[in-house]
Amino acid sequence: MEGDCLSCMKYLMFIFNFFIFLGGSFLLGVGVWVLVDPTGFREIVAANPLLFTGVYVILAMGAMLFLLGFLGCCGAIRENKCLLLFFFMLILFIFLAELAAAILAFLFREHLTREYFTRELKRHYQGHNNSDVFTSTWNAIMTTFDCCGVTSPEDFEESLFRLINPSKMVPEACCQRNGYPGDVEYISVEQCLSGSMAFRYNKGCYSAMVDHFETYIYMAGALAIVVLTIELFAMVFAMCLFRGIQ
Repeated sequence: MEGDCLSCMKYLMFIFNFFIFLGGSFLLGVGVWVLVDPTGFREIVAANPLLFTGVYVILAMGAMLFLLGFLGCCGAIRENKCLLLFFFMLILFIFLAELAAAILAFLFREHLTREYFTRELKRHYQGHNNSDVFTSTWNAIMTTFDCCGVTSPEDFEESLFRLINPSKMVPEACCQRNGYPGDVEYISVEQCLSGSMAFRYNKGCYSAMVDHFETYIYMAGALAIVVLTIELFAMVFAMCLFRGIQ
């Protein structure tokens, strides 16, 4: 009976990790394709700091899942105690890292307020400087979500941006664009930069991003709970199989 149970656990673990291995391979393939794609998609991604960072996040996740699935499959099917122990340690490390991230997010939650982001925007945003990571990231956010400032365009008053660009009320990233697909031309840059509300986006990025991601918050929380549960079961299965192997 114990042998049948061990055998069932072994094959369940193999199947489970095989799907993890396939998922990791897919993410690695997507990340590599974006980076080496000769059709120009790489230039589009490189022009947007958020997308550019996202590609490397996908690559890192793909590599981690690929290694995790490989170790789990080989350790289970070959009944290799060394691979199973390595698999257990890797899962434990990921679990603890996620737990630490959740604790840090809770401890530093006050840094996610409108006031904090507004203060940082006033201090560090420069306008049209792609070499500055903070500035280029904010430009990407305002362009992606069709918003301006943290709360409103008034956030740029008495800011570093106005100090550098005294003739501009808002940066170009705040200016409205033509709504045609693939058209990134501004409607009227001159009137937008001079402060005309009709030619700029007046909604703050904090509200725009909250509205955009609101539907995904509960889904992300449920997914996090599911992932943590799977990781716990994976560690239990790996340790049971490790102890059951003679």
